Amino acid sequence: MNQKKSKKKIKSRWKLLPGVEPTEMDLKILEAQEKGILVPTRKLIKTPQQIEGIRKAGVLNTDVLDYVSEHIREGMSTLEIDKLVHDFTVEHGGTPAPLNYFGFPKSCCTSVNDVVCHGIPCDWEILEEGDIVNVDVTTIVDGYYADASRMFVIGKTDAENQKLVDVAWECLKIGEKVCSEPYVCVGDLGSAISKHAHKNGFSVVREYCGHGVGVEFHEDPEVEHVGKPGTGMLLVPGMTFTIEPMINMGDPDICEDEEDETGWIVLTEDGLPSAQWEHTYLMTENGVEIITH
Repeated sequence: MNQKKSKKKIKSRWKLLPGVEPTEMDLKILEAQEKGILVPTRKLIKTPQQIEGIRKAGVLNTDVLDYVSEHIREGMSTLEIDKLVHDFTVEHGGTPAPLNYFGFPKSCCTSVNDVVCHGIPCDWEILEEGDIVNVDVTTIVDGYYADASRMFVIGKTDAENQKLVDVAWECLKIGEKVCSEPYVCVGDLGSAISKHAHKNGFSVVREYCGHGVGVEFHEDPEVEHVGKPGTGMLLVPGMTFTIEPMINMGDPDICEDEEDETGWIVLTEDGLPSAQWEHTYLMTENGVEIITH
């Protein structure tokens, strides 16, 4: 589930542990901090125990989306998708994180066509031939979180819709490639993602972003999908976060669905489709490990 970009400015500093010899990671972070780069706090560095817990949540989260993939079809309602997600998650020992999260009423997000994110499953929304739909699932296992979403094409869609879905996937993989080594900045991947989207004639939503995840649903840093190289938080080994670019066919402008009393559903302003893929990642000394698939 996407995080709305905050207006607050994140402030953090890296501090050495008293009486402990600085590690190579300490020195690299301190060097970046001296250059004015935003660095994480130690709280954002997961322990080995936490990482194993997040990996376990990632396995179930992936299994849930695999189960949706096996059953999603033309003629089913988005409420039926929600039931698949909820029942499978609970039956396998997990908890759907979106359910009752700040009033969100369902266990997953189903965002169809021009819904950018946070679509609410319902019985009257029936999937039709040519629809594109994002199913966003966040799973809690033993108190740890993993978050991922996939795009599904219902039957056969038109060439522009398919291109949008494909380019959104490419944007995710480009962000992932930027993180193939540690000590890159969030702005590095945001810059690469937005360049690829724009090159293909699409735009990138700015108001919503990826986020840290694992011990909580939404943590620092904000992982924006636009940006300048060398800006944003430094991504260092032990951090877990999502990359989830929202790519619009038309303009990047978005709006709230006026008919949605919950205030959750986000639409494209121009009514054209939007697409998004998401994974949870762990930054390691060798680059990112994909926690969800």
